[in-house]
Amino acid sequence: MRGIGKGSLHMRQLRDQAAETRMTMNDFNLDDFLPYLLNNAAEATGRDFATHYRTRYGMSRAQWRIIAHLGGFGALTASDICARGYLEKSKVSRAVAILEEEGLLKRQPSSTDRRAEMLILTDMGRQVHQELAETAQQFQADLVKRLGPERAKLFKELLTELTSDPPE
Repeated sequence: MRGIGKGSLHMRQLRDQAAETRMTMNDFNLDDFLPYLLNNAAEATGRDFATHYRTRYGMSRAQWRIIAHLGGFGALTASDICARGYLEKSKVSRAVAILEEEGLLKRQPSSTDRRAEMLILTDMGRQVHQELAETAQQFQADLVKRLGPERAKLFKELLTELTSDPPE
């Protein structure tokens, strides 16, 4: 039986594959990779908007998103928020505990599922949501102005398509 020396057939095949991979990787440009660009755009705009809820309320991104979901859609479970917002369960759990401690939301048993708890904004939570929603609307208007109304509309349509169920 022949070992894995320089002359083995397997090693020659691996070297050939590595050379092909280098050529393929040289053709790959990270700056043209759409998921990379989408992530960078989300991070850049997310960081810009984060200054509003961090500075005024000391909130994390997860806390802001929970407030936004509850303010926009009413009572939801933590699982609903995770699914709607692509958030990790552990982050939502920690954020919910802090928001509850701060008096911005409360939990109540679900009327349809005894195992589930519904999360609901308190009066103070609704006030915070209202203030942040106004700030978010202005932030949105600034983005639309930057992109132009037609491009912003198209961009929203494309993003909505990317986050919907993939075609079969």
